[in-house]
Amino acid sequence: MTGGIKDEAPEDFPHSPFIRKQGNIYKPNNKTMDNDSIHEKTLEDVHTKEIDLVNRDPKHLNDEVVKVDFEDVIAEPAGTYSFDGVWKASFTTFTVTKYWCYRLLTALVGIPLALVWGIFFAILSFLHIWAVVPCVKSYLIEIHCVSRVYSICIHTFCDPFFEAIGKCFGSMRMRLTKEV
Repeated sequence: MTGGIKDEAPEDFPHSPFIRKQGNIYKPNNKTMDNDSIHEKTLEDVHTKEIDLVNRDPKHLNDEVVKVDFEDVIAEPAGTYSFDGVWKASFTTFTVTKYWCYRLLTALVGIPLALVWGIFFAILSFLHIWAVVPCVKSYLIEIHCVSRVYSICIHTFCDPFFEAIGKCFGSMRMRLTKEV
């Protein structure tokens, strides 16, 4: 069913299909269900969005953390240079080893860790949504009642006591003199 009004011949259906002419069962205050008048916001599904294979760190999470190049690890100060061939071979060995070890580790451990982190953040989200926020809201509601009772008790019992003490000590005068 497409949701729109169609003019179908009676021989296509053994009985006429039900077509709701007034309102929408999900939005009963609507007058009609014209395809042109339905302007509903469509939400993008995060599970079906395409990922960027070029820019894999769009939020720059690891800009300062894991940028390790050959020059960041191995450097020869002036006056203590190795042979140029050794320097080039060392650079190539470091770069290729880092590249392929990272790829091998991500191939072997990346998917299981992605599964673990997915489960972890799902549990964390579940606990936050269904346990932490309701507990905090419940606590705030209860503490509001307790704070009112506490405030009444303080104003009833402690305020007169402290006012009396203040009046007793309010008439005291102190004079400091320096003797030579």
